Amino acid sequence: MTKDKGNLLVVDDTPDNLRLLSAMLSEQGYKVRKALNGQIALNTVSQVPPDVILLDINMAGMNGYEVCKILKSDQETQDIPVIFISALDDVLDKVKAFEVGGVDYITKPFQCEEVIARIENQLTIQRQRKQLQQEINERQKTEETLRVYLHAVSHDLRNPVLGLSMVLKNFLKRAKIQKTETINISKTVLQQMVASCDRQLNLINSLVETQQFEMGGVALNCQPLNLFSLSQKLVTEWEPMLQEHQASLEILIPSDLPCVKADSDRLWRVFENLLANALKHNQPGLKLTLDAEIFNPETSEIVIQNESSKSEFKINMIVCKFMDNGVGMTPEKGKTLFERYHRGDGANKTLGLGLGLYLCRQIIEAHGGQIGVITHPNEGAKFWFTLPIFS
Repeated sequence: MTKDKGNLLVVDDTPDNLRLLSAMLSEQGYKVRKALNGQIALNTVSQVPPDVILLDINMAGMNGYEVCKILKSDQETQDIPVIFISALDDVLDKVKAFEVGGVDYITKPFQCEEVIARIENQLTIQRQRKQLQQEINERQKTEETLRVYLHAVSHDLRNPVLGLSMVLKNFLKRAKIQKTETINISKTVLQQMVASCDRQLNLINSLVETQQFEMGGVALNCQPLNLFSLSQKLVTEWEPMLQEHQASLEILIPSDLPCVKADSDRLWRVFENLLANALKHNQPGLKLTLDAEIFNPETSEIVIQNESSKSEFKINMIVCKFMDNGVGMTPEKGKTLFERYHRGDGANKTLGLGLGLYLCRQIIEAHGGQIGVITHPNEGAKFWFTLPIFS
């Protein structure tokens, strides 16, 4: 017995014709199903779509033309090739068959070799179409991955590079004012610069290892992490950028807050993206506040804004809140902030593809947390995200 070469549906209201054609095709290795009228054929197709349909025209009740029209009007079945097999050999009959969506026409009486050749032709076309569509989908996915990857490099490296650049420019400016070729750098500042370079290198290594976020997910190296200590480092490294924007960052995170289970490099990117986003979309003089506490689903406003039931939140979570007193936005706009390629109202004046907050969501969700924003026009914005407590 030859291996099944395709799934065929034969439709004919003459039982002898149906048995003859079905037996012939089964002997050639095709899996064949039979239908004695148009309605049975439609029901059969809806249950398990065949690869090719062999359809008679002159049938009682619903003729072949009507069956084909119905198939072609349904998005689920419109791509199934229909080969008409009929004793009608008038040119107008054949033209009508193609007009209603048929891909081929075989006149009775037929030769077995001819039927097989027509079927194989359609099966080949179907296989090539599926292969082409798969290649198109893979290419689109690759291009999308590349966009995310390139943006991750450009967007997330820009922040530490800008901070380091401002520190170095300040030293150059001081040397110019003092008219000297050398300048003294304190050990503390030098350590900050080294830490910034190390962070950039870690980011590059991380991006190379993961390659992208969509295909393989966000790779994490979770360890016990003290959010208070991390926030102090954030303030120190971002001090030049805060001064440039005449902004302030107040840390309210308790020093004795339980450690979270997190990847420090990934989480640093979340903080940097939120901070850079706030500075970019607000006027100078912005006041920023960073806070964190053990999440309480009974009292937190996050449950309402996230539109999730309390049962979806675990009590062993820390909620981080990054707040500003800026321009804010409508709650409707806030709901779209974390979507891919979303860009703010002032995005036409800035670089980037609108992936910063989308990447934040990817990172937080990879940790098992959730992220959102509570905001209203002229009332600032409160970004929040949850992280698991290390246990």
